[in-house]
Formats: sequence, C-alpha cells, structure tokens
Amino acid sequence: MKYTEEELVLLLKSGDRSAFEYLYDNYSGALNAVILKLISDNQLAEDLLQEAFVRIWNNFSAYESSKGRLFTWMLNITRNLTIDTMRSKSFKKQAKIQKNEIAVTNKDNNTDEINKFDALGIRQKTMLLNEDQRRIIDMAYFEGYTQSEIAEKLGIPLGTVKTRMRAAIMELKKIVQS
Repeated sequence: MKYTEEELVLLLKSGDRSAFEYLYDNYSGALNAVILKLISDNQLAEDLLQEAFVRIWNNFSAYESSKGRLFTWMLNITRNLTIDTMRSKSFKKQAKIQKNEIAVTNKDNNTDEINKFDALGIRQKTMLLNEDQRRIIDMAYFEGYTQSEIAEKLGIPLGTVKTRMRAAIMELKKIVQS
C-alpha cells in the first residue's frame, strides 16, 4: 500500500500503527544514511535510528504540515538527536575508549610485524650500530614509538632524532649488504 503524505500524516496523528510501520519501512534507510554521515559507528547508528523513530512516534502530535514536509521534520529530529549524542560526555568518553582500544589492537598487531621484521636478523644487526642510533631504531621499530615520541622520551630535538634515524638506517643498509 502507498500513502500520500497527507494520508500518512492523518493516519499517524490518529495513532495508526500500520502507518507507522509504513513510515519506518520507507524512511528508515534515508534517515540512517544521515546518521552515518555524522558518525561512523554502525551499532550506534542503529540505536540512534530506533531512538529517532521513538521520538517521531511519541511527538507526532507536534508535527505541523504547514511548517514543512514530513521528511524534513523527521530529518531534523534525527539530525538533532545525533548531534546531541555526539556532544554528550558519554559519547566523547566512548570515542576516546575506542581510539585507545584501536591503538592497543594496532600495537598488538605491530608485535607480529616486529617478529617478522626481526626474523630477518635485523635486531642482531642493530647491535653493530652506535648506542644513540641503536636506541632510536629500537624505539621506532621494535617498541612502536613515533619520531616525536622518541624525541620527547629521550629529551632531544625532533631534528636530532630524524638525523640519527636516517644515519642508522643507512648504516644498517651497509651492514645488511655486506
């Protein structure tokens, strides 16, 4: 069955559940796309979509067709709900936790890469480098630090870290080729 917007509005204002099912079936995809443009978490997007439709159902008596189209009204409810959620402390806290979990996961995955890298015997060959070069290579390739983090941890300028790393890599290249 297909409704005109006017018919749908009248049925929804009277509390018709089949009209609400029709509304959900025909508009949920578009509203979900709007949510996903604002956030990238599919599970949260589904939760927000459900919450948006609950608000639409509970507040349908506030809809006035003279002020705008039904979809625009629903879009505003959905977008505002999503933005409010993104601004909430719990969302920011959860985003920070997820970022940290990703970093930990990447660090764990990096361990496998380090083991593959070390399988080439590079770690032993770093022992032939001078102490400064070896420390920077160890921190960068075996401990996963960025050059900025190395500079901060060692208390030396970033430029010095970059210079030592470049020299160490060139020296390692010579060692490996010999």
